[in-house]
Amino acid sequence: MSSFKTFEEKQSQVQIPSFEFLKGVGQVTGGTLLSITMLSSSVMAGGLVGLAISFRNLPDVRQLQNFSPSETTYIYDIKGKLLTRIHGEANRQVVPLNQISPNLKRAVLASEDHRFYEHHGINPGGIGRAALVNLASGEVREGGSTITMQLVKNLFLSQKRAFTRKIVEAVLAIRSEQVLSKDEILEMYLNQVYWGHNNYGVQTAARTYFKKSAQNLTLGESAMMAGLIQAPEELSPFVSMKLAKQKQKEVLGRMLELNWISQQEYNDALKQKIKLGEIRSFQGSALPYVTNTVAQELIKKFGRETVIKGGMQVQTTVDTSFQMMAEKTIKKWHRTLERQGLKNNQIALVAIDPRTHFVKALVGGVDSKSSEFNRATQAHRQPGSSFKPFVYYTAFANGKFTPNTTILDTPVSYRDGNGWYYPRNYDNSFMGAISVRTSLTLSRNIPAIKIGKAVGMNKVIETSRTLGIMSPMLPVSSLPLGAIGVTPLEMASAYATLANYGWQSPPTIIARVTDGSGNVLMDNTPKPQLVLDPWASAATLDVMQTVVREGTGRGADIGRPVAGKTGTTSSEKDIWFIGTVPQLTTAIWVGRDDNRQLSNRATGGGMVAPIWRDFMQKALKSVPVKNFQPSSKFPRPKSN
Repeated sequence: MSSFKTFEEKQSQVQIPSFEFLKGVGQVTGGTLLSITMLSSSVMAGGLVGLAISFRNLPDVRQLQNFSPSETTYIYDIKGKLLTRIHGEANRQVVPLNQISPNLKRAVLASEDHRFYEHHGINPGGIGRAALVNLASGEVREGGSTITMQLVKNLFLSQKRAFTRKIVEAVLAIRSEQVLSKDEILEMYLNQVYWGHNNYGVQTAARTYFKKSAQNLTLGESAMMAGLIQAPEELSPFVSMKLAKQKQKEVLGRMLELNWISQQEYNDALKQKIKLGEIRSFQGSALPYVTNTVAQELIKKFGRETVIKGGMQVQTTVDTSFQMMAEKTIKKWHRTLERQGLKNNQIALVAIDPRTHFVKALVGGVDSKSSEFNRATQAHRQPGSSFKPFVYYTAFANGKFTPNTTILDTPVSYRDGNGWYYPRNYDNSFMGAISVRTSLTLSRNIPAIKIGKAVGMNKVIETSRTLGIMSPMLPVSSLPLGAIGVTPLEMASAYATLANYGWQSPPTIIARVTDGSGNVLMDNTPKPQLVLDPWASAATLDVMQTVVREGTGRGADIGRPVAGKTGTTSSEKDIWFIGTVPQLTTAIWVGRDDNRQLSNRATGGGMVAPIWRDFMQKALKSVPVKNFQPSSKFPRPKSN
């Protein structure tokens, strides 16, 4: 806990005026009132000491020494811009006492408990006054609570008003002051109290009401905030500035009466123009596809309770402006594809830095407001021919194949289960003897299946698993044609590993997570491991560059070296383009949520490659052109 000595010393020098609490209660005279107050105070104080000893079933206040209030988790972009808050009922950020404005400390103490640094948990005079008011009214109308009593009530007791509860509060307050210092109690109180509009604690309240830290609150702002404690929603300046100013004046008047501020400070505070912030507690995320993905990852690792109450500070790998550019690009092309006849289309995009495997952009659909379903991470769709590079990589890593190896594009049939499988090419033609390079460049199906059979479908599955594709896979003849379900995130990550010559880090959208005290809970600093053969990776990239220069991916040509592959599934339900430069890998998928055909002429090369090109031209605007390393720089694997 932080120090409060300077203010405490000042308190000891303040002249405390006599109480005038009992004016006008019934028909009792001033002298009688004083006698009753002293008598009731003495009786109650003495009785409470006895109760403190005898009450055995009350909460153990020693647990306050290790108490951690629930705190809001904050998610930021890579540059520190706040994206969203995650919290349960309580939106709170805990701050130490020395980071709270002295103005606010004085204002709260003046308003709630000006003898706080003198009493030992209870204020006999205040309790006596409250007892008389309550007796006169026949119900509990005033509390006479000290700050310590308010704290234990908030932490341990129900909000139901009753005479007995007030006694319990007093007992717990006395006990609390035996285990905690005054500064610890005040710090805990200021971070615990409810300030209205789902703001708990001074920091979130200060940011909401005045758009500043609690440390920087002026006297006028502090008095207004202190005035909210008794009825925060009613007295909120967002609800009624007139009532808020009226209460502010009362608090400032009390501070002046206590000689805690001068007349000049009082006058200046009243004249100060109040600039309100905005109610932010229930605002949504600026980048929902990003922050929802982050939240899911955090909950999976730390649990929901920890995430909504743990006060985490989460730095993502995403830059806000870059992400917004990606989202705008997707919206634009959604409309373009609609005009081209692809009705009800959805688009997902994932961009990854292959050197770090940090996610740089993640778009889960055309409009997060109409659908929060994240197609980038949650939709498992068939990749079609964009799966073929994994087959060719496996062949190159086997040592028996190179980009120039000849393969026959001729009719073939395979026994599959109880029937026969007759694969065909997209154009229903056959080209005869062609090179592996030509086979992938023109996305021929039959050569891909033949190569998969030659190296073993289980080896292709092994490669896919190494690349992070976890969907169910069977070693069937159609596997090389992408007859599995994958997410755009999986495909982007897999291509990124190829683009980094086999070096891989786990793909992540979270760079770093700390707790409220700055302790590191998660550090995703890249720790690359070599998981693929570099020569085979470079050879695959070399062939995929030909795809963009001369083949089905020509629509993705951006005037610099690009390795990529188109994907179109049977019946045109899913179309893809996945491509990479050395500094950025991007996967784009287009399909319909109802899994219906997009169009009988929809292809990845014709309709998705142009989207990829548009995005990458913007993304790489200030990124220097870089060549891929040739396979000759790496030793070729020996034939198995």
